[in-house]
Amino acid sequence: MKQLQLGGSNWQASAVALGIMRMGVLSKDDAVKSLQAAHEAGINYIDSADIYVNGNSERVFGEALKASGLSRDDFYIQSKGGIVLDPNRSHDDLVFGQRYDYGKQHLIDSVDGILSRMGVDYLDAFLLHRPDPLMEPDEIADAFNTLQREGKVRHFGVSNFNVQQYLLVQDAVDQKLMFNQLQFSAAHAGMITEGLHVNMGDVPTLNDFGMIEFARRNHITIQAWSPFQYGLFAGMFIDDPKYAELNKVLQKLADKYGVSKNGIAVAWILRHPANIQVLLGTMNPTHIKDSAAGADVTLTKQEWYDIYLAAGNDLP
Repeated sequence: MKQLQLGGSNWQASAVALGIMRMGVLSKDDAVKSLQAAHEAGINYIDSADIYVNGNSERVFGEALKASGLSRDDFYIQSKGGIVLDPNRSHDDLVFGQRYDYGKQHLIDSVDGILSRMGVDYLDAFLLHRPDPLMEPDEIADAFNTLQREGKVRHFGVSNFNVQQYLLVQDAVDQKLMFNQLQFSAAHAGMITEGLHVNMGDVPTLNDFGMIEFARRNHITIQAWSPFQYGLFAGMFIDDPKYAELNKVLQKLADKYGVSKNGIAVAWILRHPANIQVLLGTMNPTHIKDSAAGADVTLTKQEWYDIYLAAGNDLP
């Protein structure tokens, strides 16, 4: 498995990580199979959040880790906090918040809950899940300092933040924010489209504000969630007839490189020089392995553009 240097540090981890959002609906035995498949594929990075299946994803992960024959040291473990769950709208693996809360005590309580559910002593990384318009950066700084001083969290980051929101927090905290977790795929490529349409005036809504270039300049690791989806949970483009041309190109390259279409979609993200880490959301052991295999594929520049264009994006 290709390794990435994360967040400008000397900390290295697998280019593909396993997101456990859906693990909370699995049995312990099935969760064990998912973890073992990830480990066999060379994945050594786990991503979670305190709200996934109302915390049950982390409980099942903790049980599965103990039963899997693997150890805490086999994985870097990351989670996120700050969303206050709305129980009336959340069900199964679909979670919705009623507000955000980045108060010092809420963040500390969030990490304590995560550690308890997972049955581990510390997190390798803790991320602020979504930007809160009411966040007080000084409270975040106090929480981060407490969590690091007590040995509960090693590194920190954010998720779904734009450049100014990132800087607002970074200016307040002592720690380098090493991560920004963002939705990104060939069919959800606003960060690329924005850069290509500079000074064009033909794209009505651009909200990424140069994040991908900002991340490269500041050695921030972008973690790409939903690497096979289009829209916000609208669906997967793999085998979707609405993306017939994209699937045709993916299949052609899959045949060339001896991997699946999912693997090529992963390779497309990893081909970008920003050193993006891909977060897989599948719990299917076969899909974990065939998707992770894309980390060993290096697409040509033309192949990267072929996929970009086949997804319905354009070049000005």
